[in-house]
Amino acid sequence: MQIREACAEDAGGLAAIYNDAVRHTTAILMEGEVDAANRIAWMQARQAMGYPVLVAAEAGQVLGYASFGDWRPFDGFRGTVENSVYVHPEARGRGVAAALMPALIAAARGCGKHMIVAAITSENAASLALHHRHGFVQSAHMRQVGQKFGRWLDLIFMELRLDDRPQP
Repeated sequence: MQIREACAEDAGGLAAIYNDAVRHTTAILMEGEVDAANRIAWMQARQAMGYPVLVAAEAGQVLGYASFGDWRPFDGFRGTVENSVYVHPEARGRGVAAALMPALIAAARGCGKHMIVAAITSENAASLALHHRHGFVQSAHMRQVGQKFGRWLDLIFMELRLDDRPQP
């Protein structure tokens, strides 16, 4: 498995992974699916901000992807990003997300970020465990703030401090 920066040729694979999560999981609280053109635009927007879109690939197939974006659109939060990690359903349980996470954390440090936050539905045990294994700690549990598949969902916030700077 190779971890690398995503390119336009990966867009179809990213869309397939995203759409599977939309259809079958509560990892994404969206209902609309996307196409390759949407993922290209999304990648270009992230990369224009200096943010990575990483893929785990094997034999030309995208097994998973990870990225981060601004947590809030206000200047005072510019040291904090929110991460996303998604894995193809046929590649789950193979360590794909665990391989992507260190590269994503290193990229955030390389961008001079101070904190990474993750917003994870409380039923997503695999993502909660992944983040915990990589040093994230739970900072909030918000009850019934999300909804999908006709039910309310709790959201867990986890955070990882990237450095020990006393001031920005």
